[in-house]
Amino acid sequence: MRNDHFRKMSSEDLWDLHEKVAVELARKITLEKTKLDERLRQVRAQSVERERRPYPKVLAKYRNPINPAETWAGRGKQPRWLAAQLRSGKKLDQFLIRYG
Repeated sequence: MRNDHFRKMSSEDLWDLHEKVAVELARKITLEKTKLDERLRQVRAQSVERERRPYPKVLAKYRNPINPAETWAGRGKQPRWLAAQLRSGKKLDQFLIRYG
């Protein structure tokens, strides 16, 4: 349709066309929303079904001589007790746990 066609239409015809367009747009939006909701359900179902892989236990590598229950495997952030000891001048090797 061209703009000149709209100019020739009466107000009542234009209003009817507007209502038809609004109804059709609402139908298409509802249909698209339904498709997106279904896709979202599928994505969520896939993420729930996937299990994390099992990580092996890591043995402790360092032990606090003041409190032997406090250990650290050497992964992640250093514990406060170790950081304090290192600041006081001690070496990391002094806290190694000797296995064997």
